[in-house]
Amino acid sequence: MELHNLSLQWDLDPIYDGGATSEKLLQELRELEEQLETISRMLLTVDDQPEARQQWVQITALMQQCLLTIREAESFVSCLLAQYVADTAAQQLQDRIATLIARYTALTTVFDTKLLQLTDERWGDLLLDPALAEIAFYLEERRLLAQQKLAPELEEWTAQLEIDGYHGWAEFYNSLAGRLQFQATDDQGQPEFLSVGQMQNRLSEADRTKREMVFAEWEKVWASHADLFATVINRISGFRLKLYNKREWQSVLKEPLFINRMSAETLEAMWSAVSKGKQILLPYLVRKAELLGVDKLHWHDVEAPLAVSNRVMSYDEAANFIVDQFAKFDGDMAQFSAMALKKQWVEAEDRPGKRAGGFCTSFPKTGETRIFMTYSGSMSNVSTLAHELGHAYHQHVMKDIAPFSQQYAMNVAETASTFAELLVSDGALQATSNKEEKIALLEDKIQRAVAFYMNIHARFLFETRFYEARAKGFVQVEQLNQLMEQAQQEAYLGTIEQLHPHFWASKLHFYLTDVPFYNFPYTFGYLFSAGLYQYAKQDKSDFAKRYVALLQDTGRMTVEQLAEKHLQVDLTKPDFWDAAAMLIEQDVAQFLILTEQEK
Repeated sequence: MELHNLSLQWDLDPIYDGGATSEKLLQELRELEEQLETISRMLLTVDDQPEARQQWVQITALMQQCLLTIREAESFVSCLLAQYVADTAAQQLQDRIATLIARYTALTTVFDTKLLQLTDERWGDLLLDPALAEIAFYLEERRLLAQQKLAPELEEWTAQLEIDGYHGWAEFYNSLAGRLQFQATDDQGQPEFLSVGQMQNRLSEADRTKREMVFAEWEKVWASHADLFATVINRISGFRLKLYNKREWQSVLKEPLFINRMSAETLEAMWSAVSKGKQILLPYLVRKAELLGVDKLHWHDVEAPLAVSNRVMSYDEAANFIVDQFAKFDGDMAQFSAMALKKQWVEAEDRPGKRAGGFCTSFPKTGETRIFMTYSGSMSNVSTLAHELGHAYHQHVMKDIAPFSQQYAMNVAETASTFAELLVSDGALQATSNKEEKIALLEDKIQRAVAFYMNIHARFLFETRFYEARAKGFVQVEQLNQLMEQAQQEAYLGTIEQLHPHFWASKLHFYLTDVPFYNFPYTFGYLFSAGLYQYAKQDKSDFAKRYVALLQDTGRMTVEQLAEKHLQVDLTKPDFWDAAAMLIEQDVAQFLILTEQEK
């Protein structure tokens, strides 16, 4: 299954040919408007009488069709803006899609209200219909949430106001960040200006002197626009807090926990295990500082590779290696990934004008996915590619499931991606006998544990405390910086000397309005996948099939139900989490042995 001459640019034409002016897309949006009107009329007349069952079936079917179109269009415009942030036609299209999403959201509010009007007996009878039984979990979930929201007309108005307010601020952040320019020097020492995505890759420079200069520029540019970003983050959080207050939701974690289908007890058990796991990482951080010749690490040192290895892997090499490692676990996973790479489902070119970061987005009507990243040949880039292919495979195995039951949360989404990373990182370790290469690979693997145990925890601590401060009034730049530094000091157990005070400005996740607290689900996914990985190594005979079955259930169960059914474990108890958090211990021990003579 050798892959050659792969393109680093994705092909969006099979989705909608013609970009933001695609006639196929515009026609689907017109049809979507008509379908939304049809749903609106049907919701006016549907009631709780037995003869209304077929009407309920028709409404849910139509709503699922609309959801597919919305997800297809939303994914497409996100790809257009990611590949070129200044695409004005795509920006206009995004605004139109946002309006349709708001209309759909408003209809779901009416839909939820109608569900609430059904008696419990009538509700139970309705779910016996085969067409509704398939999506029963999702419908039960919506009915429960509706009980805890505002009156329908208020929720509908809220959805409308969110377009130019709440979500508008998030779009403004993306525009601001996408236009930032960072000054650096090329290989010949000549000045050059880089986009945020390109500069982000430079933060992992092996040369510490260069890295210091890059980080200084990184902080400088974000600081120079900090007042604007402070306004954005305050407006987003202020809107959210006011809405929570009106709904009488006492905790800012109520919504993210509900979205992620997990309990506060599970979250607490997970963070408790992380606190124990951090102790394992301390010797690694101390050793890394020694190897770099500093008393303590600076922020830019933590995720940077040690100078012992400067290996660059071409895109074709990375693709082949990833597919080979997937094949050792599951042939279907490998074949799917090879197909995605050959069909240009991945945008990886290193060029100006792109947004930062990486993502995988699905096109459920087409049955395809697209992956976005900026590939420059580092092992971190290889991990990112494997990570996003894991996301893509997750969506692939769910494509024939009812749309409402495909709505899995971020925490379990990160399970599939992180599981894919583990397959690749362990495969790379086993494939090399070169000491320097093994050190670099071990470090890359341990860095991910540092990210999930410490970096993500710092984000969680910051966001929790930021909301406490925001409830009292506008939080100024200076206080935002202080909150971030305090969170980083605590999360990293005081091991970092020079911190990143403007991390709150540079991290997109704080500005997302579809999913609040876009942090702890990453740690959940990492530890849950680590536990799964242990199961996979213990039961190689049929675990791939069990793994697919678990992924297919991620949109129709709570995480506690998922773990109980497929792993027979209780996630609200510490046992599973403690065992998963300790799995990094062997890697740290091996790293310390291999680097003993390097000090």
